[in-house]
This record gives sequence, C-alpha cells and structure tokens, in this order.
Amino acid sequence: MQRMGRVNRPYFRIVVMDSKRPQGGRVLENIGFYDPTNAKPEEQLRLDLERAKHWLSVGAQTTETMTSILKKHGLKANLK
Repeated sequence: MQRMGRVNRPYFRIVVMDSKRPQGGRVLENIGFYDPTNAKPEEQLRLDLERAKHWLSVGAQTTETMTSILKKHGLKANLK
C-alpha cells in the first residue's frame, strides 16, 4: 500500500511491488485503492479482484495490513 493524500486525509493505493526492491521502489502494478476516511463503506475499497487473484496465484504475499483490510471487507476468501 502506498500512502497518498494530504495531512489528516490519507488514502492508499493498493499496489504490487517486487520484494527484492527497497521500500519505495518501483511499482509493478496498481490494482486498487483504499480510502479509510470515506463515510460510505461501499466506497472505501476498490480492488481489481482478477488481478489480485493473478498475483496471488504467482506467489505474491499480502502485508499484514492488506490481509486485515481484505478480511474486514470479506474479500480474503475470494482471493484464495
């Protein structure tokens, strides 16, 4: 996840990154966004499930934060 936005109004891009690159390195693909401050829960998360399934099938690993967000929104079961 890449933090974007301004002070006290963050939103995050959900990205696929190479684990061999240093933090803040080149992004392989942008697959969605997460806006925790949005009042409408249905608009907090937008994720391309097909691309997420693809990356998980080729060995991508989610961070703890991303795993908890997916679980909170009921998407983790769909990705495995």
